[in-house]
Amino acid sequence: MELIDGKKISNDKRTEIKERVSKIKQQTGKVPGLATILVGKNPASQVYIKSKIKACEDAGIKSFHHNLNEHSSKEDIIALIKKLNEDSAVNGILLQLPLPQNKDTQDCINAISPLKDVDGLHPFNAGLLNLSKSWNEIIERNILVSCTPLGVIHLLHKSNIEIENKIAVVIGRSNLVGKPLSMLLLANNATVIMSHSRTKNLKEICKSADIIVAAIGKPKFVNKDFIKNGTVIIDVGINRTSDGLCGDVDFDAVKDMDIKITPVPGGVGPMTITMLLENTLKAFRGCSH
Repeated sequence: MELIDGKKISNDKRTEIKERVSKIKQQTGKVPGLATILVGKNPASQVYIKSKIKACEDAGIKSFHHNLNEHSSKEDIIALIKKLNEDSAVNGILLQLPLPQNKDTQDCINAISPLKDVDGLHPFNAGLLNLSKSWNEIIERNILVSCTPLGVIHLLHKSNIEIENKIAVVIGRSNLVGKPLSMLLLANNATVIMSHSRTKNLKEICKSADIIVAAIGKPKFVNKDFIKNGTVIIDVGINRTSDGLCGDVDFDAVKDMDIKITPVPGGVGPMTITMLLENTLKAFRGCSH
């Protein structure tokens, strides 16, 4: 087994982002700005927001944090988003999900300007991704793409893992990970199979894969019966169990196999926030639509 070191790749990328932000400041006197919105007091969300604010500070990106109480209405959230849309110091807007009682989440996301949508969840940006024919087009058009899928592609590229002509099985079809990641893998010329909780013969399908992405939210769901030797496994799952954090892959069950795998924690996780910084820089440069 060979580990794909998300921490190291993430740290290298953050160093590069810090240098780019410093250059922007020297050349323009401006710094990119990211606004984060947290509704309520979800403990996991508070931890994520803290990490995002710290990552911004470390990179030299200006951070604007807004806390709304859990009883805030959809209208309150949208009013704040509209204010941030008009604020020229704010280049990116991140609405921390999930919202309490899932208050019309999509309506709130739709209120974010597509040019400031650093989570890549606005239908406009999701549409641009789906219409893209290649990875180069995604880069050249400066399209804002969901952070975790973008982080996965960066991990694969930096680990010199070939995507072109490979069979990639994505387990999970969420708007946040499964769907956009399938599009990004396609753009990198993989043959992509999207699978999910209703897929029949999932183990057999996964056995045919060169790359497996587990993003189903079930602890230790993928075991050695899903995997052939030589497979690359990207574990997107972060599950809190009584034994601590674990991924969607049963790490102990597969560790003696001839595979490459991202650990949990320390694999995909660090890349997500790093790509949020990258997207804030993209938004600062201005999307070319």
